[in-house]
Amino acid sequence: MGIYLNPSNENFKATLTRKIYVDKTMMISVLNEFMREDNKYICVSRPRRFGKTIAGNMLCAYYSKGCDSRKLFAPYKIAKDAGFEENLNKFNVIKIDVNSEYRNALDKNNLIIKITRSIQTEMRNQFPGISFFDDDSIADCILKVFSETGEKFVVIMDEYDVLVRENVSADLFTQYLDLLNGLFKSDTVRPAIALAYLTGILPVVRDKVQSKLNNFREYTILNASSLSEFIGFTEEEVKSLCAKYSVDFEECKRWYDGYRQNGYEIYNPESVCLCIEEKSFDGYWGKTSSYAVISDRIGANFAGTKDDVIRMLSGENVDVDVGMYLNTMTDFTSKDDVLTYLIHVGYLSYNREEKNCHIPNKEVQLEWIRALKKLGDYIVTNEIIQSSKELLAETLRGNAEAVAKALDVSHIHVTSNRSYNNEDALQSAIYLAYIYALNKYTVIKEMTTGKGFADVVFIPFVPNVPAMIIELKRNGAAESALNQIKEKQYFDSLSAYSGNLLFVGINYDEVTKTHECKIELFVK
Repeated sequence: MGIYLNPSNENFKATLTRKIYVDKTMMISVLNEFMREDNKYICVSRPRRFGKTIAGNMLCAYYSKGCDSRKLFAPYKIAKDAGFEENLNKFNVIKIDVNSEYRNALDKNNLIIKITRSIQTEMRNQFPGISFFDDDSIADCILKVFSETGEKFVVIMDEYDVLVRENVSADLFTQYLDLLNGLFKSDTVRPAIALAYLTGILPVVRDKVQSKLNNFREYTILNASSLSEFIGFTEEEVKSLCAKYSVDFEECKRWYDGYRQNGYEIYNPESVCLCIEEKSFDGYWGKTSSYAVISDRIGANFAGTKDDVIRMLSGENVDVDVGMYLNTMTDFTSKDDVLTYLIHVGYLSYNREEKNCHIPNKEVQLEWIRALKKLGDYIVTNEIIQSSKELLAETLRGNAEAVAKALDVSHIHVTSNRSYNNEDALQSAIYLAYIYALNKYTVIKEMTTGKGFADVVFIPFVPNVPAMIIELKRNGAAESALNQIKEKQYFDSLSAYSGNLLFVGINYDEVTKTHECKIELFVK
């Protein structure tokens, strides 16, 4: 066994010793099926900390001839699969962690040469009867082994896109393209490759890199297809973990859910694990990166970007065309490019059916708020966020006049002139004005209650604050909105809630573009 060629199963074995491990081994069954169908070039892209590396280590432990992993996999789902034995430790595996290699290289410009020579050395050690030359590429070495022995290779490249995302020299980038071309585009080498599995944050770059990887099938955050459930935690898996470790599932969902994939609700696995281990809900994912990812992109403020950001902060989905983005870090020419990039890196979630995006959860929303504080163009939004804390306090004190004035301001910044009188815009104004309330409440729009639908319901998840039911009217009276809450018994759906309730009736006058508010405390 070697470092690059036929590595051991130690990395995956270490993963299995963690306090929390979610069994994703059935991914192996799907990939084995891909191989039978000659779908052997796979690129999986996900945001950081979504389990890409763990999956790669698992595949290495299963396919590599450098270890015997039968006992290692025995307790897990794949061991019961009919095809488990088919490819177990039967391939020469070449595994390259491009990110680690790049970060640790003392001479980054010679990175590809270093990797190539290291693999040459391991080839000589493991196949002493075959002649390898100093000028052999990795593809040359693979082909020689296949020609002499008939043995095929599985190539696993983790974080393939590091040299795309980093500002590397033109010479290094050219060397990297040559490496990709030799491994994955040569018809001569193709029969020697049983499986090529690449991971990255970005999908295949649609420029020079695409020509080297256009035979890869992509499984992205936009459409992961049959691999959807394997990178990230599903809702059922999170429910099971929360039950096992006595963690509030609904709160976990509020913090870390939001990435819907092919019918699955996908959670950030790193954050879920840390939340359970620390017994505390926090923005763990944000601590491993920087909100500058957001501010650097939206700071360009392509036409419409600012309006869409404000709408998303107010809980709305915004339309996005993900088809034009070139999957690079530099070629941003429109708002759609920026939003698509932020989807790929995890700061937005994509609805494939509706073709729109939104901020997925509280953890990510905190990163957006931090980013906006650094951007002068978004100062109005920042002021709304800051004043929201005071607004909530005034609402809980029953100060209806303060609520009405705050909505006048919020409504302006959520809508355009054409949609100003739209009912959805009024709901968005409410949500944006009360954005601070997300620290204390779960906010539900159009909640089924009593004899109808309450416009906005605030259900507290912290003690000693009342729930709130908000009813909206246009060109009517706040008093009638308040009466509708009572008459239609909107509070019946909160029968399990034991605290007090605030009824908030709001009327919007389309002529004066002002709001009126009435607040009443209902003591249960």
